[in-house]
Amino acid sequence: MPKFAWEGKTRTGAVQKGVTDAQNAAAVEMQLKKAGLLNVTVKEQAKGIQLPKFGGGNVDTKDLVIFTRQFATMIDSGLPLVQCLDILSSQQEKPAFKQILLKVKESVESGSTFADALAKHPKAFDELYVNLVAAGEIGGILDTILNRLAAYIEKAMKLKKQIKGAMVYPTTIMSIAVIVVGVILVFVIPTFAKMFADFGGELPAPTKFVIALSNFLLKYIIVIIAVIFGAFWGFKKFYATPAGRKKIDALALKAPIAGPLIRKVAVAKFTRTLGTMVSSGVPIMDGLEIVAKTAGNKIVEEAIYGVRQAISEGKTMAEPLEKCGVFPPMVVQMISVGEATGAMDAMLNKIADFYDDEVDDAVSAMTAMMEPMLMVFLGTTVGGLVIAMYLPIFKLAGTVGG
Repeated sequence: MPKFAWEGKTRTGAVQKGVTDAQNAAAVEMQLKKAGLLNVTVKEQAKGIQLPKFGGGNVDTKDLVIFTRQFATMIDSGLPLVQCLDILSSQQEKPAFKQILLKVKESVESGSTFADALAKHPKAFDELYVNLVAAGEIGGILDTILNRLAAYIEKAMKLKKQIKGAMVYPTTIMSIAVIVVGVILVFVIPTFAKMFADFGGELPAPTKFVIALSNFLLKYIIVIIAVIFGAFWGFKKFYATPAGRKKIDALALKAPIAGPLIRKVAVAKFTRTLGTMVSSGVPIMDGLEIVAKTAGNKIVEEAIYGVRQAISEGKTMAEPLEKCGVFPPMVVQMISVGEATGAMDAMLNKIADFYDDEVDDAVSAMTAMMEPMLMVFLGTTVGGLVIAMYLPIFKLAGTVGG
């Protein structure tokens, strides 16, 4: 049975930590909540070196959307739950997902609710999915909830693709630049250096600098690679600590170009997720806890937990949102109006739609701004190396011509 490290706060604010054996993280979390702990975080402990597993529990997002849409259609048509699962598992082409659906079907046949059966597979169906399904079962609107879930997952997938798409171009250009410069310094420059040494004479300063850089790279290439990997490993370790993650996430929100985009993505994700949960009948306190866990940024996560704590003390949502300083004033004002009019779910979804468009515009603007900058960087770097190596040849040609 796997071990899970957990951390939580008592109602007085004292931090408690421990390690528990359990089937999954959800079981540990439920046990700690029953014990009265708040702001619970659960993480599975490393199991040491293991052989790679093929066909694990993770499910592709696209497959999950298709399954959810088809399931909603079948439920809406009046088919029994077990029959729906039987049909969908039999037509599922992915072996891992097929096994999960068969196990879910077995659990339902054994008397478990659909939500409880899904909760046994947290790598395929996250806490948000399970809670929304539970709300749909209780309210007798499972088909409606599943359609909302599919729409939510599709929009979340679109948002993720936008961010990944924005990173493809600069990553490609930088990779090409590093490869080209590395090849020139390691293979081309030494040939020119040997030729210049045979010619004799004083070399121009740029040529001397490039040759010195090439010699340094050839001499210390192993050390440089080790330092790069060491820095990457150190960064990952530092980010894995609560203090390190908080510091880096705070810097990310303040970054000149990426910061505003990260903030807009966080707002879109927060409002979309919470709006979907509230409109599906999930209690606001449970919704905020799930949203906080899926925030993706420690500063935003703590802000949402602060909102949850304030609501538990009888305050409105807008007041703590304004104080945390993470969410823009417009968002706070619209949520305040949603609370006053009793249309919180509709208002949250309107904000999410607005910020989805804002993210799209921000990604396009950032890409348009980075394109010329990266091309200038690539042209200057490679062109500078080429010119530095041809300067002695131009000098020699001038001397011969004179």
